[in-house]
Amino acid sequence: MALTTTVARTGYDPAGLITLGQNPSRDAIRLRVLSLGAGVQSTTLALMAAHGEIGPMPDCAIFADTGWEPRAVREHLAWLMSRGMLPFPVYIVSAGDIRADLLRAGGGERWASIPAFTRTVKRGRIEVGMIRRQCTKDYKIVPIRRKARELVGLTRRRSPDHPVVEQWIGISLDELIRMKPSFEAWQVNRWPLIEQRMSRHDCLRWLERHDYPIPPKSACVGCPFHSDMRWREIRDRDPEAWAEAVEVDQSIRTGLRGIRGEVYLHRSAVPLDQADLSTPADRGQLDLWGNECEGMCGV
Repeated sequence: MALTTTVARTGYDPAGLITLGQNPSRDAIRLRVLSLGAGVQSTTLALMAAHGEIGPMPDCAIFADTGWEPRAVREHLAWLMSRGMLPFPVYIVSAGDIRADLLRAGGGERWASIPAFTRTVKRGRIEVGMIRRQCTKDYKIVPIRRKARELVGLTRRRSPDHPVVEQWIGISLDELIRMKPSFEAWQVNRWPLIEQRMSRHDCLRWLERHDYPIPPKSACVGCPFHSDMRWREIRDRDPEAWAEAVEVDQSIRTGLRGIRGEVYLHRSAVPLDQADLSTPADRGQLDLWGNECEGMCGV
């Protein structure tokens, strides 16, 4: 995929709190990059850095645009990039339009797989499975990595055998399972929110104390990880986005390379516009997920 950019194997904790693998010298780090998703955690991380509460100050933030970001995320990103909000530049990179690519994939073209659900019939029994996820790597990780290499002067050059780039990732204390070391010798991952012992709830409280707007959920419009509540919000509040999701859901039903059976965006493996989007509370059951797990599950 061609990458475009616009401007507006280890983990590292300098305080010694979180260390996976090697502990690079600060003198060796030539670039500090904040991986910006424009959701609650990465927004809090960027603003805390701007307030001087986390340091050293990152040299820049990089947002990878999949081409199918919710309108609320685009609006929030524009606010975050507005004059005077952050003391460092925000680069927007892209590896293409995931929605357009999915529409073409339905016709048999090559595609980066999303964690959609498959429905197959074996021996008279219906089986529902999930496709391996490749979209995060292709549309998020790789574009950010390539921009970081460009900024540090490593484009088409041999990589050093030690970290020269420190990437800040907005994972909070309640998401420890999502921590993964960098598999690139030239880059080291760092999780400042975990260093600060901050949960997603702590991030929300920090934003509220500083009178900042609460960021929207950061995920593609048609992400199969959406809860029924999130799908319903899209259907009821953003008819245009809902129509796009329904169109993609219909287009990927059959014809995807290497996939047997029918493919669906909704976990029930039925057409999205026919899926039951009621919550357990709607059906008279006690629902605690909205209070306890919102923002922790899925992406």
